[in-house]
Amino acid sequence: MAADYDQMARELDHFYNFAGKVVVFVGAGTKQLLDMGRIPKKTIAIDQNAEAVQQLRQQVEARHLESVVEIVQSDFFDVISRGDVVYFEFCLHEMTDPDKALVHAKSLAPDIVVYDHLPGSEWAYLGAEEDKVVRSTQAMERFGIRSRQLFRTDQHFKDYAELLVKVSPQGPLAVERAARFANVTGIVIPMEYGLALL
Repeated sequence: MAADYDQMARELDHFYNFAGKVVVFVGAGTKQLLDMGRIPKKTIAIDQNAEAVQQLRQQVEARHLESVVEIVQSDFFDVISRGDVVYFEFCLHEMTDPDKALVHAKSLAPDIVVYDHLPGSEWAYLGAEEDKVVRSTQAMERFGIRSRQLFRTDQHFKDYAELLVKVSPQGPLAVERAARFANVTGIVIPMEYGLALL
């Protein structure tokens, strides 16, 4: 298995109280660490990837959450829905302009919560995302961080083939960096990440 997502969900739960709030959830189409059916009053789930949105829609319907989850396929910069908090789940570093994304988020809600990779993370390096992570972290620091918690976990893969499935979408540099694990089993890669309230 990869990282301990249950642990990461608990960390999110302890960091910020989403109970009774309207959450603008950015990057909602991937694996959700925020339990949209249990915690918030309403979730406006944003993702621009059509396939991810379709999978999310199926999950919402399977859990009968249509009354509390609104799904929006859109670029975040086009979102005008307002809430109590904008929550970025491992996606701020993917934004073309994280400074602009944070300013836009503040126009939608008084609180911003960012769950993302940290600079220096071996996992971010392996995924060829280290420059993006530095850029988004610097954007948060310029914007102003009210509180922050840092964490570390490990990404686990049974073999090189399983690792390649995970990193291949990140492009040729990630595949090149993963090549050092060819013929290796029981792969463990440290991942540093954090939560920030802005």
